[in-house]
Amino acid sequence: MANTPVEVKKTAPVPAGGPDAWRSFRTEMDRLFDRFAGGWGMPSLRRMFDTEPMFRYESSFTMPTPAVDIVEDDAGYKVTAELPGVTEKEIEVVLSDGMLTLKGEKKLEKEQREKNFYLSERSYGSFQRSFTLPDGVDRDKIAADFSKGVLTISMPKTAKAKEAAKKIEVKAAA
Repeated sequence: MANTPVEVKKTAPVPAGGPDAWRSFRTEMDRLFDRFAGGWGMPSLRRMFDTEPMFRYESSFTMPTPAVDIVEDDAGYKVTAELPGVTEKEIEVVLSDGMLTLKGEKKLEKEQREKNFYLSERSYGSFQRSFTLPDGVDRDKIAADFSKGVLTISMPKTAKAKEAAKKIEVKAAA
């Protein structure tokens, strides 16, 4: 099965003092509660760049946020999200005001008929997960591919971000 490209939508940045201020406030409050409540005793469930806790239900019809891995190398960042049972048409990747958001909806219907037996199960749910885009990402070259239930988002670094780090010599005080 070949990789299927997923469209990355780009929108204009939100003006300062807009919804991002509330998102930032909410993130800080979530961190505060996680510190004291321990986030189900596992504060490490917060992932790199994440603005939402790993297991959050928005409504009774919302699925848990998808599990993701985020990897950085010299060339850029790669985000992989497990989305079993979802097709590329049910996934939306949006880049807006420095936030990368994965949205989607899963629709699962199972029907089984036998002689004295009938089973019908339906499962519907939406998910959303947002990440703050790291500095030095080339926004125009972000790409998303979907294959075998795994979404891979490649975020290459800009040429400036790829420059080697400069080591600063530490001298003893006289």
